[in-house]
Amino acid sequence: MSRLRLYFFVSLLMSPGTCLHAQSISNWIDQNCADCGARMAVQTGVYVLEKGEEALIGRAWLAQHAAKSIDVQYFIWSTDNIGILAAEQLLSAAERGVIVRVLVDDFLIDAEDKTLLLLSAHPNVQIRIYNPNVSVGVGFWQRLKNAVTEFRAVNQRMHDKTAIFDDIAGITGGRNMADEYFDYDHEYNFRDRDVLLLGRAVMDMRKNFQEFWDSELSVPVEKIFDDESALVSPADMRRRSALLHSYAADPTNFEPQVRHAIDRASDYFPELLQTMSWEDVVFLSDVPGKNSGEFGLGGGGESTNQLIKAVKSARESILIQSPYLIMPEGGIELFEELVNRGVRIRISTNSLASTDNIQAFSGYQGQRKDLLRAGVELYEFMDEPSIRTELIDRYPRIAENDPVFALHAKSMVIDDEKVFIGTFNLDPRSANLNTEVGMFVESRGLAQQVSDSIERDMMPGNSWQTTMDFNPDFVVSRGKRFKSWFNRMLPIEPVL
Repeated sequence: MSRLRLYFFVSLLMSPGTCLHAQSISNWIDQNCADCGARMAVQTGVYVLEKGEEALIGRAWLAQHAAKSIDVQYFIWSTDNIGILAAEQLLSAAERGVIVRVLVDDFLIDAEDKTLLLLSAHPNVQIRIYNPNVSVGVGFWQRLKNAVTEFRAVNQRMHDKTAIFDDIAGITGGRNMADEYFDYDHEYNFRDRDVLLLGRAVMDMRKNFQEFWDSELSVPVEKIFDDESALVSPADMRRRSALLHSYAADPTNFEPQVRHAIDRASDYFPELLQTMSWEDVVFLSDVPGKNSGEFGLGGGGESTNQLIKAVKSARESILIQSPYLIMPEGGIELFEELVNRGVRIRISTNSLASTDNIQAFSGYQGQRKDLLRAGVELYEFMDEPSIRTELIDRYPRIAENDPVFALHAKSMVIDDEKVFIGTFNLDPRSANLNTEVGMFVESRGLAQQVSDSIERDMMPGNSWQTTMDFNPDFVVSRGKRFKSWFNRMLPIEPVL
């Protein structure tokens, strides 16, 4: 990635309080690209966000320049540094009149009940929780009851990750709202991938968001905490707002390099539009609930069907990057059929050393030799890849912590011309239970860009190539190998 490309996105972060008179997104586009308005009516501008820093700062700039609306939808929203800063950005937007809607899945949200209520108390902020049967407003005994009596419902999650600004710009991809997805964790960071979209496909994102927002599965926090919501006073809300703004204004929460880039922001704004690829993008998505549920833990979904159709169309090659690799029923047979037809299939995934999910890795372990027998080439990402200084520009400042790296990107390139970037993992959970989204496009230029990125991750020194005679499981401790073996004995594959 060029230094100019990175500096451009670093420059997008504006310090708190500087955006009150900021130029709106639409005005900025009009002034920097005379024909973009016409292009956006019929096509979609695409910009791949490979680095966590640029993905974070791109979101920050769009949030600070939104003039009408911000709609965000996430599977995970943590109350760590990144999660708090993101909440402050949205609150700042609401305070200048922007309508902010936040939809978060219930399963892994860790925000306190009071915090949710205080944020949603702002007249321009609405927060809804998707399928609240595990965390938000659910006590221990109710959670236990739900796990026993509503097993599919508990396991059906909203895995979507989208952010939409003024119905003009949208971001989707693998990143949740937490430190480790944006290269800001000192111990463990994900190698992830997002895509910034401008134009026509963003309206499809907006329609999908609205469908989820209107679903009976999406419950306003005020309804979940009916009694407590009445106790939130305007003074409580003002105190919480002041705390958030104080946190964001603290210079210790921003590195000097970012502050320096802020001063040079105006020099780099036009570069984004000049480097965008204008394409006919298809936004893939599922309906709330994924499917009817009549097939239990199976049933597929629209995103599953579209991706299977794309895979079946392959003539020469398929390149996949997925952090979790557990083939759904019939998947290995399909790959074997394609290989026999002359299609080369390569998959980049996590090793036991890098994975954050031992349960998912145990499912892959059980299928690894079957995949190799089918002719699939497997590459397992190292926990300390040689490109770690390229993945994170700030790596020298956290090197003493010896952070672990892992894959979290979900992407696919077919025949060097078709590209998918989204939230879909290659596992039964994404195929049948979790709702998923993503961008699908036919573009040789974008295909080359994404292929180059994945192939770099697969190179010796960054990944181990697994064969029938070799796998890198031995590099981890006996304890971790035992945990993986033990999980392989459990009948949990349908929910992996």
